[in-house]
Amino acid sequence: MQPLMQQTWLTSAASRALFAALGAAGATPRFVGGCVRDGLLGRDSSDLDIAIDQLPEDSMRLLEDSGIKVVPTGLKHGTITAIHHGQHFEVTALRVDVENFGRHAKVAFTDDWRLDAARRDFTINAIYADGDGQLYDPAGGRADLAAGRVRFVGDAGQRIAEDKLRILRFFRFQALFGQGAPDGDALAACAAAAPGIGGLSGERVRDEIFKLLAAPDPSSSLDLMAGAGVLQHVL
Repeated sequence: MQPLMQQTWLTSAASRALFAALGAAGATPRFVGGCVRDGLLGRDSSDLDIAIDQLPEDSMRLLEDSGIKVVPTGLKHGTITAIHHGQHFEVTALRVDVENFGRHAKVAFTDDWRLDAARRDFTINAIYADGDGQLYDPAGGRADLAAGRVRFVGDAGQRIAEDKLRILRFFRFQALFGQGAPDGDALAACAAAAPGIGGLSGERVRDEIFKLLAAPDPSSSLDLMAGAGVLQHVL
């Protein structure tokens, strides 16, 4: 695993200014998701997501007071986009999903980092890092990343029931980060829920399959999809 302080997105002036502004009232902003996951593997990332334990309206006010441009891209779900020095940051309040409607959910805001982690899809996407690169890893994602294990957070069947697209995301992430045999619980849950793929929009399925095919070697994941009875629901 690589130290995150080698990542320019963590040490840049834009990130420093953003974290100083967001934390001015005592909140703790943390990077989360793909940038942290990829950074630990020594890969660059420009897709910067930040989680924070304060309401989006408070984050907006603090950023604007610091001269940072803010766009209210998804206030209902706690998300705003901050733009500073040409870099976009998606800032989302910690939240729990009260009701799920596929891609969309009714949410409630929280200050509990564990509850926020529990709603995420895979453990390797639920690793947080503060402005000093210190990790917060309530789901054990760092160990899974090191082991090449793609594992759902909590109950795999429940995570998939919240959004059937996670079936296809599992196989894509297996192609990108998996090593050896896939997680048995995850594979079984994907196989059981595979008929639900038919309820997804063609655009969402297409985009996910194209991303899978762009992996360095997608063949093993495609074989897994076929063996689990998933591929037939895509084709």
